[in-house]
Amino acid sequence: MSGQDPITAGMAGRYATALFELALDARKLKQVEKELSSFIAMLDGSADLRRLVRSPVYSSEAQARALATILAKAKIKGLTANFLGLITNNRRLFAVRDIARAFQALTALHRGETSAEVASASKLSAAQLKRLKTTLKSMLGQDVAVTTSVDPALLGGLIVKMGSRMIDNSLKTKLDNLKVAMKEVG
Repeated sequence: MSGQDPITAGMAGRYATALFELALDARKLKQVEKELSSFIAMLDGSADLRRLVRSPVYSSEAQARALATILAKAKIKGLTANFLGLITNNRRLFAVRDIARAFQALTALHRGETSAEVASASKLSAAQLKRLKTTLKSMLGQDVAVTTSVDPALLGGLIVKMGSRMIDNSLKTKLDNLKVAMKEVG
């Protein structure tokens, strides 16, 4: 197992790989990536949708009916809609976020980019995101596809994850480290 690619390891990675290969063959990588991102954004914005996706109480038929309505309203169709329907029927809809993350990593790799996950205390502006991408590109020597999330518990600063590397420059971590240092002194 240690030699296995971490992107494709596990159930989410296998589904992401299958979707990636289908999208590549159909020349729909950008469309599928955009539609998956759109679905994840809807998931982030709706507690009801998160409950539908995560709850084992709903049957796969009920999930499929609700999902079909949601996808139609969001204008997500074709390969992406079929894929989301498949994972719903296979009772794997709960893993859609991990599948989307692995899919994005595969598409970034295909484009010759490295992917990075960035958590910040507040939403990054377009200028901040551009500056961050430029800084990461100069560090790594290649383009970086950045996925952002907001975690108010960080108080300030950023946490950047790139593969197995993590840069934690959050105010929360700095305060925690200061707290430990103060305990050691006193």
